[in-house]
Amino acid sequence: MSTTARVTADGLLRFQGETLRCALGAAGIRAAKQEGDSATPTGLMPIRRVFWRADRGPRPSTTLPAEPIAPDDGWCDDPTHRDYNTRIRLPHPGRHETLWRDDGVYDVIAVLGWNDAPVLRGRGSAIFLHIARADLAPTEGCVALPEAALRRLLAAGMAAVEIIG
Repeated sequence: MSTTARVTADGLLRFQGETLRCALGAAGIRAAKQEGDSATPTGLMPIRRVFWRADRGPRPSTTLPAEPIAPDDGWCDDPTHRDYNTRIRLPHPGRHETLWRDDGVYDVIAVLGWNDAPVLRGRGSAIFLHIARADLAPTEGCVALPEAALRRLLAAGMAAVEIIG
């Protein structure tokens, strides 16, 4: 069985015969992804690791590397900083996202292998598969699913996401 989920521009994620609605970037899917453009990049992206908030739920069932996040975890999205597109500890001098959020969308995060081998300045950062808002509102460039679906797909062996424009 395939371990790759396919995501299409109409907001559908397909994995092992199942089709689910997902949230994508507000600007849609784009091959020429740039930092801050609110687009979801196209491409085949392995899941590098999984993070979760242990105070809000159990460890996701997955064979992928997984670790809990802490209140001082962040992700640098500042293309001028040497830590661009990497996990960081807060406080941090560069522009960044806080991974420990009140809204729950980062309670489970699968880090997608986008712009990380090597990191190219301005090409986009913090591209995750994470929990969607209840109304499947657009993301800032990530792919998002309801929590139960995200956990189920990780448990079923999803190890990569192919985003097709």
